[in-house]
Amino acid sequence: HIGFATIIDALITGRLTQLFIDISPYPENHSMLLGIVLLLIGFLIIDLGIYVYMSTELGSGPKDGLMIVIGKKQPKIPIGIIGMLLWSAVTLVGWLLGGSVGIGTLLSIFGAGFIMHIFYDAIGFEPRKLRHKSLKETIKVLHHSD
Repeated sequence: HIGFATIIDALITGRLTQLFIDISPYPENHSMLLGIVLLLIGFLIIDLGIYVYMSTELGSGPKDGLMIVIGKKQPKIPIGIIGMLLWSAVTLVGWLLGGSVGIGTLLSIFGAGFIMHIFYDAIGFEPRKLRHKSLKETIKVLHHSD
């Protein structure tokens, strides 16, 4: 379902990402090990953010929505593995279109899905069990609460 979170994700995520890139207060990293550690910490922060916004059941972004739909069709596959498969497919298409693939890309594919699996398992979060409300349902609830 397209919900408030879907719209917010579409309108804000890219702009916020660019803003953080533009105003980044962090010095340039020249250490591969530090870069990998920061990348893994970043995945945990992203997974926490995904948990927070998806648990409201107000819709999800396109990637997360696709991950949930595939997850519901393949309930025996851990959601983190489904995430890895999605990111792998997108990376392959990007590479075939001429994009570059480096160690950060590969760590993103496998590290993000693995951390998602471990984190969501640890907190007992299963995105497939959510029932996201459509924009229409949310407006209806808000209207009746007045």
